[in-house]
Amino acid sequence: MKKFKTIENNITVEIEEKRSKFIANIFYIESAKEAEDIIKQCKKKYYDARHNCYAYIVNNEQMIKKSSDDGEPSGTAGSPILNVIEKNNLSNVLIVVTRYFGGILLGAGGLVRAYTEAATKAVNSANIQEMIEGEEIEIVISYQDIEKLKYYCRKNNIKIVKIEYDKNVKCILELTKEEKDNILSDKYDNIAGNIVKSDTIRKKYIKK
Repeated sequence: MKKFKTIENNITVEIEEKRSKFIANIFYIESAKEAEDIIKQCKKKYYDARHNCYAYIVNNEQMIKKSSDDGEPSGTAGSPILNVIEKNNLSNVLIVVTRYFGGILLGAGGLVRAYTEAATKAVNSANIQEMIEGEEIEIVISYQDIEKLKYYCRKNNIKIVKIEYDKNVKCILELTKEEKDNILSDKYDNIAGNIVKSDTIRKKYIKK
């Protein structure tokens, strides 16, 4: 079963180096497209900044890594930010470091240190969360058995994403394959025997 570490909350931090201000934003992402959309938003938000450098790693169907120096000397911004993500064994993470130039040149070594420090501060300020390979499934169950299902999910740390009440009760659950097999098996007749319908909606990584 695939696992990886990511961040639980988006964070903004700042550092200053020789009057240059570095603003680091760290985001949880689920796709390269989402990362690119956030990068565009950051560039729009910090439109008056000299540079918006970034790096991200996405680990879903395949591993995707990307970084950009955004006009800084080659290898002084994007690569150091990516290195921070990799050193912390994080995935599905985007870090954008925005620089407002303070009038003093930092040199290649100074830039690497500043971008590394800003990205590291962002990572250290965020809560780290383990993600595990799982599924989102839909279960349709009778009204008389919904409380049993809720209790079972609470007891086994299974997230109920959504509940809709109609002729029967439709529930969307996030769970691992093993948890799905357990909940749908005869091992738990008080629930399985009363499930009207169940379908897998999609595979996804879930928080555990």
